[in-house]
Amino acid sequence: MADSTVWWLLAGAAVAVELMTGTFYLLMLAIGLAAAALAAHAGAALTVQLVTAALVGGGAVTGWYLLRRGRATAAPAASNPDVNLDVGETLMVDTWLPDGTAQVRYRGAIWTVTHLPGVAPATGMHRVREVVGSRLVVEKI
Repeated sequence: MADSTVWWLLAGAAVAVELMTGTFYLLMLAIGLAAAALAAHAGAALTVQLVTAALVGGGAVTGWYLLRRGRATAAPAASNPDVNLDVGETLMVDTWLPDGTAQVRYRGAIWTVTHLPGVAPATGMHRVREVVGSRLVVEKI
């Protein structure tokens, strides 16, 4: 069996395992394996093929890691306005109960509202910061 065939089979196996596990880094390694297959097609020696696979695959993994590390992480779903459309909406709190909760009418229903930890409850307009279960965590505007 030709060297290039082995490299292509390894690249295909890496892609198949990536599809089962969902780790994107295996695709980067598969790029290195494909580069080694191309080097084998070009007639390079086995040592050059191995170095090509290591450099291209390792470089792709390193590049992907640095790209991912540089991005800001997404907010948790409970406080992410892209996931939960209630986050950022405003509502009126008329009275707070002694346990630190309030009952407010919001979107046509009665909701239980809590204030942010460490903040004294105050009446007036509030903005929804996150949704925890069936409770809205709010901050004073």
